[in-house]
Parts: sequence; structure tokens; C-alpha cells
Amino acid sequence: MSRPRPAARRLAAALLLLGAVAYTAWVLELVIATGLDPVRAYVSELAAADQPLGGLFRATDLVAGLLVLAGALTAPAGGAGPRGPAGSPRAERQPWAVAGWAALALFGGATALDSRLPLSCAPTGDPVCAARETAGLVPATHTAHAVSSSLAMLGALAALVLLTVAARRHGQWPALARFGPPLVLAELAATLWTLAAVAAFTADRGTWALGVGQRLQVLLVALYLALLAGCLARPGGAAARRAAAHPHPAAPAAPAAGPPNPPTLPNPPTPPRGEP
Repeated sequence: MSRPRPAARRLAAALLLLGAVAYTAWVLELVIATGLDPVRAYVSELAAADQPLGGLFRATDLVAGLLVLAGALTAPAGGAGPRGPAGSPRAERQPWAVAGWAALALFGGATALDSRLPLSCAPTGDPVCAARETAGLVPATHTAHAVSSSLAMLGALAALVLLTVAARRHGQWPALARFGPPLVLAELAATLWTLAAVAAFTADRGTWALGVGQRLQVLLVALYLALLAGCLARPGGAAARRAAAHPHPAAPAAPAAGPPNPPTLPNPPTPPRGEP
């Protein structure tokens, strides 16, 4: 069984943390005028081909996806995963952790692909674009973008659930075991909100604050990535704390060898009776 490699684990943590930062590049719209309404607009509309800052946001999406993909592939090589009672790594034998890292890799790869399939225009901010999209007169990249975005979010949701279950079952990442479940529930709620808003917009019934729901969705994913990075950088759990607090007693030392016993001399023969 391979030993954990701290350098690889720390590298994976750094990659995931940087990926989380890049994935939240959309917050620049708070200080930079984009011309889009953050309450109504898709996050991906910031990277649309006709937007003035589209190139910037496409680049940050590409960087975020590649960083997360690299981190998800590096983490298992560093022994990142649940450990047995004696502290031996068992991530490669734990289906929850293995599937979680695979799902995170799917998220990273689909996010990088998503950046190469931008929308041609911003449908929530341009009525002409919305009409063309409804009539099917937009480039095929709109459909491809919807597929890659769905794959990315599916991978993110699966990774959140699977890695949280792995943390709770094996006690290796106490922070993830504690904060993972509320983050998963919040992510599910934000996803349902986003899906309902997309359906309402498609049916021409308003946007239902689509932009807010989707921004909350991607923000929660970024927070989860940062939390996961922290767990990789500082591994530990209940088993490790118990082992540190109650180390195994040392085996008793063998008794020291003393000087050899003197040889036993035979008793002299007893003379017969009557003899002096």
C-alpha cells in the first residue's frame, strides 16, 4: 500500500484553492461595469462573445477548470482520503472518495470546455438575442454550452455529496464532515432555484432572479473547493487525534542477561556404613 505524499497533497490543495478563486472572477462585476443586470443575467453571459469583457471571463473560466481538474487528479496521488484506524491511507480502496475525486475532475474538465463554447450573445439582456435563441437561430455553441454547463454542475454536485459522505464515514476531514452537509443542502436549494428560474425565463414568465440563484450556486461551489483545499492542507481526524493522545505502549524490553550461573558440581559419593 502506498504511503501518503504530503507534497502532492499540498500541491492539490493549492490548485483547488486557486481554482476556487478563479471560479469567483464574476465578482468583478461589482466594481466593473459590464452592462448586465446581475439579478437577471446568467453568469455565463459575462463571457458571451459579444460582451466587452467576454475574453477576460472566458480566460478565468478556463483557468479555473484546468486548476480544479489538476487538483482533483493530484489529490489521490498524495494519499488524500480516509485513513484506517492506524493511520494508513485507504483512499484508493474507498469508493466514496474515489468517485468524489472523479466527479470533481468532471466538473473541472467540463468548466474548461464550457469556456471554449461561449454564448454568442446575452439573452437576458438583449431581447433580439432571446428571440433568436427561441427561434433556434443562434449558433450551435448555445446548445453545446448548455450541455457542458449541465455536466459541470452535475460533477460539482456529485463531488460535494460523495466527498462529504467520505469525510463523515471515515472521520479524516473533520471540517468537511461538519460544514459539508449544510453546504450540500444550500447548493441543492440554489440549483433548484436556478433550474426553476431558467424554466420560467424559457416560458417567458420572467427571470425569477435567475442571476442571484446562479451566482449563489457557483459561489457555494467555490466555498466548497476552498474548504476541501483547507482539509487537504491540514489533514487529520478523530482517529489521528486518538492515536496522538493514546499512543500504543511500547513492547516490554527483554530482560537483561545476567552473569551465567556457576556449574553445579556433583555431590561426593556417600561412604558405606561402618567405614570411617
